[in-house]
Amino acid sequence: MVGREGKCVICSAPSGAGKTTIVHYLLRQLPELAFSVSATSRPMRPNERQGVDYHFLSPEEFAKRIREEAFVEWEEVYPGRFYGTLRSEVERIWAAGKHAIFDLDVVGGLHLKERFGPQALAIFIEPPSLEVLAERLRQRGTETAETLKVRVDKAGLEMETADRFDAVVVNHALDQACAEALDLVRNFLRK
Repeated sequence: MVGREGKCVICSAPSGAGKTTIVHYLLRQLPELAFSVSATSRPMRPNERQGVDYHFLSPEEFAKRIREEAFVEWEEVYPGRFYGTLRSEVERIWAAGKHAIFDLDVVGGLHLKERFGPQALAIFIEPPSLEVLAERLRQRGTETAETLKVRVDKAGLEMETADRFDAVVVNHALDQACAEALDLVRNFLRK
C-alpha cells in the first residue's frame, strides 16, 4: 500500500445476514470510518448507484484490472460474478485520514484479514439460522428459487468459517447486533 496506512474494519456474512445494514449503522455512528466501495462484474440493481454501492465493471474490465494487479483482493463469488477491493479505494480512504470499512462476502473478508493482519478487525455477521436467512432472502424479492438455493447452500458453508474471524455477531435482533458491532469497532479503533 502507498501512503499513510489506517485500520480496516471488515464485516463479512452470508448474503442476507444483515451485514450491509450493520455497516451503514457503523458509518453513521463513527465519522472516522469511510466505506470502501467494492467492484463487481454483476449488473446494477435498480436501487444501486455507480461508485456508491459498487464500482460496476464489465467482466472484461474486471479481468483487465486483475491482470494489472489493481485489486487488494478479488474472487469469483458466484459463477461469472466477480467481486473485489480496488487498491485505489483503500488508498483514497487512508489518504483522507480515515479508517476503511468493508462490506464483503466471507472469502473476501478472510483474504483482507490475512492481507492486513493486526491492522484489521474482521467481524462475521451470523444469521440466527439458515431458515431465517432463507426467509430474509425471499423477502428481498431479488432471488429466483434457483438462486435462493445457491445462496442458502453457500451460506451453510460460509457459516463454518465463522471461527476464523476476530469476532462473531449473531443477528437475532438488528438493534442488538448493531450495538454489539459498534462496541467491537470502537474498542478496536482505540487500540
